[in-house]
Amino acid sequence: MKAMVLAAGRGERLRPLTDTLPKPLLQVRGKPVIAWTIERLARAGIRELVINHAHLGHKIEQALGGGGDFGVSIRYSPEAEALETAGGIANALPLLGKDPFVVVNGDIYCDFDFSSLRARSLGDRLAHLVLVPNPPHNPEGDFVLDATEVAIEGGTRRTFSGIALYRPDLFAGVQRGAKAKLAPLLSDAIRRRRVGGELHPGVWHDVGTPQRLAALNESGA
Repeated sequence: MKAMVLAAGRGERLRPLTDTLPKPLLQVRGKPVIAWTIERLARAGIRELVINHAHLGHKIEQALGGGGDFGVSIRYSPEAEALETAGGIANALPLLGKDPFVVVNGDIYCDFDFSSLRARSLGDRLAHLVLVPNPPHNPEGDFVLDATEVAIEGGTRRTFSGIALYRPDLFAGVQRGAKAKLAPLLSDAIRRRRVGGELHPGVWHDVGTPQRLAALNESGA
């Protein structure tokens, strides 16, 4: 199984930190936040990675190289201008292949065990989302988890963690090189009852602002 780590965002809310450093390279407890994710993927046996980048992307390639230091193989999907989440994934599909693949945001810190996704069968579903309890910065949540199915309404809303397992078919309607958001694709698939999910109750942090980054580095969780 392959995985894509999303690293093309500009990180506007993290300025001025991201004026000279891409968001995934910001330090969390002594190493770039993206390094924690790569190490967890490697421990789960997912060692063929694709990383997209745009803003200061050359620094990501310089820092991570071919992945040898992490025990993985990294291929890059550069974007002249960030293509949004779905656009970035669609642009990288030739590198990801025809089988389901893991996608994870490059700016999160968590203790999720990716081996559970590696072992998961999607059946006829297009996606499987990992949801988390709502953090203070997203109190309304994103989706409802009904047992193992993701819904738009009908129960307690949870926050999408930025971790998922996708079929390439989900992105079939997105033109390569075009900007496209993920939310409309997911919402359509959810309404067709083709998205599964699970709740991760463990450690999860979105390094989205200087304050949240500082709090994570100061905390022990």
